[in-house]
Amino acid sequence: MTVTMEATVRELKTVSPEQIVDIARESGIVGAGGAGFPTYVKLQSKAEIFLVNAAECEPMLKVDQQLMVSEAEYLIQGIRYGMKATSAKEGIIALKAKYKKAIETLTPLLPSDIRIHILPDVYPAGDEVITIWLATGRRVPPAQIPISIGVVVNNVQTLINLAKAVDEQKPVTHRTLTINGAVNKPMTLTVPLGTKIAELIELCGGCTVDNPEFINGGPMMGKYLPDINAPVTKTTGGILVFPKEHLLIQRRLKTDEQIIAMAKTVCEQCRLCTDLCPRHIIGHELSPHELVKSMSYKQFAKPSTLTSALTCSECSVCESYACPVEISPMRINQILKGELRAANAKYEGEIEPQDPMAEHRLVPITRLIKRLNLLPYYHEAPMVDPQWSPEVVSIPLQQHIGAPSVPVVSVGDHVNEGDCIANAAPDALSVAQHASITGTITEISHQAITMRRG
Repeated sequence: MTVTMEATVRELKTVSPEQIVDIARESGIVGAGGAGFPTYVKLQSKAEIFLVNAAECEPMLKVDQQLMVSEAEYLIQGIRYGMKATSAKEGIIALKAKYKKAIETLTPLLPSDIRIHILPDVYPAGDEVITIWLATGRRVPPAQIPISIGVVVNNVQTLINLAKAVDEQKPVTHRTLTINGAVNKPMTLTVPLGTKIAELIELCGGCTVDNPEFINGGPMMGKYLPDINAPVTKTTGGILVFPKEHLLIQRRLKTDEQIIAMAKTVCEQCRLCTDLCPRHIIGHELSPHELVKSMSYKQFAKPSTLTSALTCSECSVCESYACPVEISPMRINQILKGELRAANAKYEGEIEPQDPMAEHRLVPITRLIKRLNLLPYYHEAPMVDPQWSPEVVSIPLQQHIGAPSVPVVSVGDHVNEGDCIANAAPDALSVAQHASITGTITEISHQAITMRRG
C-alpha cells in the first residue's frame, strides 16, 4: 500500500517567510554540517533550488544517514519551511545509493516539488560546491556562494532543527554525533550541548588503544582535538579516536614550519594535487601545486594564483590522497589564507571550463578508506539512546560563524531545558543559545555559560 504524504506529515504552520527567518535566529539554528553558518541568513535569500546536502561523505561519520530514517518526517517538514522562506520551486535531497533505509523511508513522504538525487559514492560529494554540481549541473564560481547561482544548501540536522523550532517551538539544545574509531562501543547518539567529550568516550566504553588521540570531525576535514574536556557544540559531527602513531594524527601534529620546509625541499611538481583538486576540476583557478611552488618563489607567482588559496575548501584530497611524498598543499593554503586575510586581499577570477574528466577524478570512498588505513577503525556506529545525561554542561557563547551570543542570565539562576540563556548579538551575524539541561547557572565567562543539573 502506498503511504501518502498527507497521512504522515503535518500541514505547514501558517507562518510567513519573515517569521521562519526570525524563528531560526531565535532558536539558535546554525549549519550542522560543520561550518556553523547561521541558518537564518540563508533563509533570507531568494532561491530557485533548495538543496539538502545529505552526502555525509566523510568516512566513519554516520549521523545524517541515520537521522534521515529516524527523523524523516521532520526533515521533509524542514525542507518545506526552507522552501517557503526562500521561495524555492524545487527541493532536492542529495544522498548516496548506499543509504538504502533513508531512501526507502523518505520516498513515500516526498511531495511533488521535492525529489531525491543519488550521488556517486565519492569524496568530496559533501562539499557543497561539488554537491550542487553533481545534483544540478550548476557550478558555483570561485569566491562566490551558492545563492549566486540560485541555490541554497542546508544540512540534514539543520532542517530537522528548523522543523522542530517552527512546529513545536523547540530551540536547539542537543546535538547528534558519532563516536567512532578506537573505542569499545562505537555509536551515534544525541546529547545535550555543552557535554564534555571525555564523558562520551567513557559512555562508549573507553578507548581500545593505550595512546589515544582524537579528531573533532571526519578523518579528512576534522581538526586535531588536544583536550577531550572540550564541550560538544552545534557543529560537532563526530569524535574519532586513533592511536597516536596513526598517519592522520601524525599529519595533524606537524608544525607549519615543518610543512613549509617540506614544500620547499620535497615537492617535485608532479601536479597530482591539482589534477585531483575538486574545485580545480570543475573550473576554479585553484592549483595546489602552484601554491606549493609559491612558497619558494612567491615573488614570481601571479597575484591571482596566490589569492586563489582563498577559494580552497580544505577538503584535504591533496594532502590525504593525492600527494605521493606526504606534502600538505592544504596546510600551505591555510597559511596563505591567514596572510591574505590579514592583508584584506580578495580573489577575483572567472570560472573556467571544467575538466572533461572531472567526474572520474573524484575519489572513491573505498579507496580513501584503504589509503588512510581506516579499516581497523571503521565501524557502523549504530544510533542508540544511552539513557544518560551529564550533570554539568558548559555551553559556548560562540558555536557559529559571527558574533558571540550575549548572556541574559546570572549566576544562581534556575533555568529549564530550552530556556534562552543568551540572545543573538544585536546588529550582528549571531544566534541565541539555550539551556540544554534543567539546572542552575554556576558560571558565566566571556566564552561560555556553565550549568549544573538540578
